Formats: sequence, C-alpha cells, structure tokens
Amino acid sequence: MIKGLMMTPPVVGRISIGKVVERNGKRLPEKDDEFTITTQVQSRKGWILHPMDAILRTEIADRALMSTGVEVTELPTLPPEFEGGTKPTLQDKLATRAKRVQATQSLQSSKSARGPLTQETALTEPLSAPIGHAQPAKPKLRSIPIRVLFNDPALNLRANYTLFDRSTARPICVGDGQACKRVTAKGIETALCEGPDLCALAIEGGCKPFGRFHLRIDHLGNQADAMSTFVLRTTGINSLRTLMTRMQYLQAASGGLLAYLPLELRLRAKSTAMSHRTPIYYADLGLRDGLPLDVAISQAAQAAQDAHKIGQDQQALDQAAREGYALGLFEELEQEATDIIQEFYPPAVQAASQGVGQGAEQDAGEGTYAQGTRPFRSVGGHRHG
Repeated sequence: MIKGLMMTPPVVGRISIGKVVERNGKRLPEKDDEFTITTQVQSRKGWILHPMDAILRTEIADRALMSTGVEVTELPTLPPEFEGGTKPTLQDKLATRAKRVQATQSLQSSKSARGPLTQETALTEPLSAPIGHAQPAKPKLRSIPIRVLFNDPALNLRANYTLFDRSTARPICVGDGQACKRVTAKGIETALCEGPDLCALAIEGGCKPFGRFHLRIDHLGNQADAMSTFVLRTTGINSLRTLMTRMQYLQAASGGLLAYLPLELRLRAKSTAMSHRTPIYYADLGLRDGLPLDVAISQAAQAAQDAHKIGQDQQALDQAAREGYALGLFEELEQEATDIIQEFYPPAVQAASQGVGQGAEQDAGEGTYAQGTRPFRSVGGHRHG
C-alpha cells in the first residue's frame, strides 16, 4: 500500500448545482437552479453530460406529460463523445414523438368536446403548444434517487476548511476547526485551526469549508458497479450542514442502517436579507417518494438481512474506507485541484479579506452572486446564506 496516497471512493461522475463560464477572459462559477450530472471528461464546451442526466430528465418529462398532457421540449441526446453511452436511434425518437403527439391530440379533442375555453377555465386548463411551435423549457432536474455507500455519515461526506495555493493547485492547509495540517518550509506540520474568520493565513488566502459527498445513483439505467460513486463537491455551508445532519438523524433512527435506506438528493431554496432576497439553492437529503420513515426502516432492515445472508459485510466496508482515508494527508490530486480551484476558489475569493467571502449558496462555486451584488460576511465561523 502506498503511504501518503489517500484511498477515496471510486468516482464515475459529478453532480453540480452550477457551471463554470468564461467572462472577461476569466473562468468564473455561475449559479444554477437544478442539478447537472456529468462524466469526468471535459470538452471545449465544458463537462460532458453523463447518460443518467438525460435518463432522469426524460422520466420527468414523461411524468409531466402523463399528468398534464403538456409536451416538454425535446431533451438533448446523449453526447457521442461519451463512449459508454448509447445514443437513441431514429426509430426510438420517432416512436417517442408519436406518443407525445397522440397525447396532445387526445387532450385537444377532450377540450373541444367540453366547449370553448372561458375566462373561468383559462386558469385551470393545461396548455399545450402546437407541434413545431415554441415549447416550454426543458425539465429541471431537482431530485435524484440515491443510496449512500457507507453507514457512517462521515465516510460519505468529507468536509474540512481548505486553503489551496492557486499557482500550484496544491492544498496549503486543511483543518476541522480544531486542528489542521499545514504545508510549511519544514514539511507538513500540525497546528491549531481557528477557522477562516480568525486565522491570518486563511484571511489572506481565501480558506473556506469544502466538502465532497459521495453517493450512488439508484436507478436501473445506472450501469456503474456497486462500489462506484458520483461526487457532489460544495463549499456551501447550508449544503454541508443539511446533508450531514440528515444523515446523522437517519442513521440514528434506522439503527445504523443508513446505507440500506432508499434516499433522494433534493434541491431546496431559501432567501435571506444577506442574499438580498434572491434564492439560495442548496442540497438536501430525504427519503424517496415521500416514503414514511417506519416503512423505509422496515425495508432497510430487510435489505440488511438479505445482504448478510449472501455474505456482504457492511462493517468491513466502512472500516476499509476509514483505513483508506487515513493513508494520506490530502484528498485531491493536483490534476483535480486545478478544476476545483476554478469552480470553488475563483479570484474574488483570493482577494477576500476580514472574513468576507462569496455570497449565494451554490455549487460549482456554491457561493456566487450575480455581478453587481456585494458579498456577505461570515458570522461565528459559518457562512450564512
């Protein structure tokens, strides 16, 4: 085993709540109001979408069509650059199109039978745009069915105060609010971690919370093996606090069966005076499809029992993850850190002082306001959004 190289869960894709755009010659994070699932491959236009992104959006469009009869705009096909994806054939597209046209015509026929649209019914009737005309916006991906890999919440979500050297893309200091590991001229030293509001090095360099949430997308269309994960990286205190709290509560309530619970990653929004009443989007976690807690725990207990019968050892898996994390000092490799700096540590953060940081709770910079708005100040060691 290589010493100094941290063993982290294998990653096959990324989940973000934003993107990086080029503005005035600089690559800066831009907030979004939905999840985006990508591969780990980039093109000149950005990260290549993962097949699961199109699959989940198609299901959202189909559910909307079944419930309202409104046809959602045509979804983007899978990128040909992604070798593991299967691009829909022309016959598949024509068949799907025919079904949606038939549903639209059926809805219009039922409207004709009821008579003309009056002012009273105009507010309740679902609208259907004619074929060939402008269609509604593509469905927003705001929930993803997931399961976590480990029963221990701290193994699924790793969060620290992190400071990167922007010139070398290497971590300079990583701490948990009590102690930190810092790169100095003498090597790696352990020091007291005072948090980004009190530490002089953090104020000068732009230290802030940085977390990585490893999860599995629980869908039949996800062909990844059982030990592969998608990673949601975030610097938003709302996402970090909410995800960790949810996992701790669910782990306690289920008797330590967190890895067996059917979960759902959700996007939530709120606004505060510090965000100038604009929406702040953050990641949340809950039971899937409104499943009652007692039913979910019953299902998890049965799943744990079945796994034990076939020889699966969840405790040994958690212990292997702990030992893998303990092997190294820093999680990100230099190649990954370069992309992380662009998304989560843009130049504005480096110039921050006196605890002033980026504003709105967003991923892919889960911390960016629109241009022209002012950033807010962290209070009590947390960035409030």
